[in-house]
Amino acid sequence: MRITSKGQVTIPAEIRERAGLLPETEVDIIYVNGIVQIVKADFHRGETRGDRVVRRLWGSGDSGMTTDEIMALVRGTDDE
Repeated sequence: MRITSKGQVTIPAEIRERAGLLPETEVDIIYVNGIVQIVKADFHRGETRGDRVVRRLWGSGDSGMTTDEIMALVRGTDDE
């Protein structure tokens, strides 16, 4: 395994899976007693995973229905 000229390294899929490092997981790189460690961050910086999901989906739905029609459908009423 090599570090690229940009300082990047690919974590093998098996290790990512075993460590629970999903895409968009925040990590910290720490140096302890001559050993470099990659650990899950204790907190999210900036945008959370939920924020990212909402941002990606925002405006993508188009049911062709009005809000009143959707609410009637959800409530099980027939106001038409």
